[in-house]
Amino acid sequence: MTWTRLKQLVDAPLSGLTQPTRSDWIFALRTVSAGLIALLVAYALKLDHPQWAMMTVFIVAQPVAGMVLAKGFYRLLGTLAGGLAAIGITSLFGTNPWLLVTVLALWIGVCTLVSSLLRNPEAYGAALAGYTAMIISLPALGQPHLVVDLAIARCAEIVLGIVCAGVTSRLILPKLAADAIISRLKRSILDLADYAGGAFSGGDPANLAALQRKLISDAQTLAEMRTYARLEAPSFATRAHPVRRTIGQLLWALSAARALHTHAAPKNAALIPVRGELKTFVGELSATPGALDDTAPWLARLDAIASKARQAPATPADPGEDRVGTITRLTIAADFAEALKQVMRGLDALRSPVSKPTRERRQPALVVHRDHHAAWRNAVRAALATFLVAIFWLTTKWSEAAGTVILVAVVSSLFASRPDPIQSAWGFFTGTLLALPFAFLVGQVALPALPGFGWFTLFVVPILVPAALGMANPRRVGVATAFAINFLAFLSPHQKMTYDPGPFLAGSASILVGILIAIGVFIVVLPANPWVTVNRISQAMREDLARLCLHDRIPRRLAFESLAYDRINQLMPLLQQTGRKGDPILGGSISVVTVGLEVLRLRHALLNSSIPRETVESVGNFLRGLARELLFRRHGEPPTSTITVARQYAAGIAERGDRPELLQVAASLRIIAAAMEDYPDFFAKSRG
Repeated sequence: MTWTRLKQLVDAPLSGLTQPTRSDWIFALRTVSAGLIALLVAYALKLDHPQWAMMTVFIVAQPVAGMVLAKGFYRLLGTLAGGLAAIGITSLFGTNPWLLVTVLALWIGVCTLVSSLLRNPEAYGAALAGYTAMIISLPALGQPHLVVDLAIARCAEIVLGIVCAGVTSRLILPKLAADAIISRLKRSILDLADYAGGAFSGGDPANLAALQRKLISDAQTLAEMRTYARLEAPSFATRAHPVRRTIGQLLWALSAARALHTHAAPKNAALIPVRGELKTFVGELSATPGALDDTAPWLARLDAIASKARQAPATPADPGEDRVGTITRLTIAADFAEALKQVMRGLDALRSPVSKPTRERRQPALVVHRDHHAAWRNAVRAALATFLVAIFWLTTKWSEAAGTVILVAVVSSLFASRPDPIQSAWGFFTGTLLALPFAFLVGQVALPALPGFGWFTLFVVPILVPAALGMANPRRVGVATAFAINFLAFLSPHQKMTYDPGPFLAGSASILVGILIAIGVFIVVLPANPWVTVNRISQAMREDLARLCLHDRIPRRLAFESLAYDRINQLMPLLQQTGRKGDPILGGSISVVTVGLEVLRLRHALLNSSIPRETVESVGNFLRGLARELLFRRHGEPPTSTITVARQYAAGIAERGDRPELLQVAASLRIIAAAMEDYPDFFAKSRG
């Protein structure tokens, strides 16, 4: 997930507001104050490029203290890695300009590759290591003896900005990730109740789809915020495991509610009371102010509903009633009640953590998906673009083209893994272009006539405060951040400002041209097709299910749930660009959770000694057939007999007796068949 997207999720409740909130004003004033402090200290230390200290404050500025610490930490690591790389590369190849830019372009490609395989904030640090080496090495071209001093100065300026941003975000009216996690989880529980209420009463499909997307996005936010909270306070480490577990259970509850909605069967006599109680429960939960301040009464009611749902009716009320269908729907209802109960318990665990964390160290059988195709594409694109622009610079000997080379490296690496890199880069260009006239008026007109830090503060605060307010608005964060950073880059504040428009305009032009070239690279060089990535992630999800069916060791439920929401969150940014066209893919990915959890339930049931041998063999054959279908059936080909076999096995098991453990096996088979019937194309391999 990108930093911009994460900030949008953190501030989602405010996204529709046009007026800045109190929290926005605190963020803006705190950020501008930290920037001025960093600049003042840089002046006192007589740093060569004091603007970098102030720029760093705006670069790492985030609404939550832990996010600032995380981004600052990985910015520091990336700067150090880039500085060391610059020293090594320049020392070895600094006397040969052509060889130097070639090696630097390759280094940027490698860092972009690593960045594309990681997640934020680690990905940010990796990308930064690439273009930091370029920023340090190019000024030392032909003078390799200067590279060490440049690297030390760069690191000092960055550290100063990080320290100022981190200290102010933590001490001045902080917004803590630990508090944000609890608030976000409470909101997610209420959103889940709203979704379930709509699902149980036939609500508007568009509203249900929007709530579903929001719940998935919130799950990713919780996962990200967990890391930031641990950076804020080591004591939060005891709550890290409950957060991770609760995310999986939130997705489980969403999957169960969706299955109940899709397969309602309202005339089922056994299901009607349970469904009615669930509908009443979620309605009261949504409508009760402060409902989650005390979860005890809600947990007791969920326990009672789950117990009632698990009690299989002795005989069908109607002779023609589908007994296995009844058990199947009751099982899903019990799963929803149990999952919602576990999510509430996760909320209690966050508010009252245990003194010692419970840790399960066994490695799961499933692995996290890495899109190596996209990573290599991004790496080749960034390296090639940087190299070609560097050749132009060396050939023409245009001194200002060095800035163009740097901006091409920055944009083609930093935005490479964004769901829509062209849109992100264009927002960066827009903010940069808007910053140019303001920087000219302040830096070339006002400050040369009225020098001094006091006048500087008077001129820039009215410009940077609105920019910081824009950074607090999820709809404007990209453009506003680019404006603030490049306003300071163009301004290049020093203690003595002089009127010199020639270099100012030439340097500004090189930056704007560099961004436009990078946008052109995204359009022309190895253009990305989001549907190719969607198909790869979908195929990975099918392979996950096949592993669940075939792997000798049964993976932990938590491992599968964590992997499932990881996959779905990778799909979310891509599918958001496709509108309703992407709804079947999103629905299919949610159904994967249902299928996977039922496969795990079957695998565990087969270990039960009370299950007859013939049932064990039948279910084992079904799981192997399911794995073959998931791995080999292509899109457009007719389904195999897997779904038919699942229904036949379920009916045969139900005919042989009414023991609860056997009926549960039959219900799991029916749930798998129903989920695959709902989204047959998703469970088929793409021809692409």
